[in-house]
Amino acid sequence: MFYQVLKYVLLGPLLRLLFRPRIEGLEHVPEEGPAIIAGNHLSFSDHFLMPVVLKRRITFLAKQEYFTGPGLKGRLTAAFFRSAGQIPVDRSGKEAGRAAIREGLGVLSKGELLGIYPEGTRSHDGRLYKGKVGVAVMAITAGVPVIPCAMVGTFEIQPPGRVVPKVKRVTIRFGAPLDFSRYAGMEGEKAAVRAVTDEIMYEILALSGQEYVDEYAAKVKAEAETSKAVRKFPRRER
Repeated sequence: MFYQVLKYVLLGPLLRLLFRPRIEGLEHVPEEGPAIIAGNHLSFSDHFLMPVVLKRRITFLAKQEYFTGPGLKGRLTAAFFRSAGQIPVDRSGKEAGRAAIREGLGVLSKGELLGIYPEGTRSHDGRLYKGKVGVAVMAITAGVPVIPCAMVGTFEIQPPGRVVPKVKRVTIRFGAPLDFSRYAGMEGEKAAVRAVTDEIMYEILALSGQEYVDEYAAKVKAEAETSKAVRKFPRRER
């Protein structure tokens, strides 16, 4: 219920008015039945702008930190994501990854749309990074199509660290559904899930026009933060 209120009364009309999203390829999103929408992740705003343009409800696997933040801001954020039906996901370790896959398969088993960002985290520099294989495991296991999606312009309106987004038009592109039925029964094979994931990321890249980096975003982001800290606080020679 609260999801519908957010989409059609509270947030949806305001977001459409401010950002005037161009919507391309919406006809590729099935009107019924389970499917995965896999997109790039450039901004916190992505969580709101994609659902606004979809005709159907979509459930995202959201990082657990959105549900455990401290203080009033943290409680409000957690309440918002829970009310919108989003699912918290612990991103640390293999068991956490398996739990996320179980949650995602649960959404798909109900015939619903599942939203996922294969990069695993927001891009810190606007580039597209290597996808994690969970999206492939879910697509093969559930036997559902994957619709690639590209958010264009959301990094410019709200890059990491910016609280209030700039008012600027954005574009949301959906690609043709990807059918991975040829991989049926191969969700446990590393080569197969890597191939499926790479195909999904290639389609997102074609839609977004981003520069691609064949490394995981979390790793590159951590290295960048470490390098920044070293430059700021260089070790003194004894």
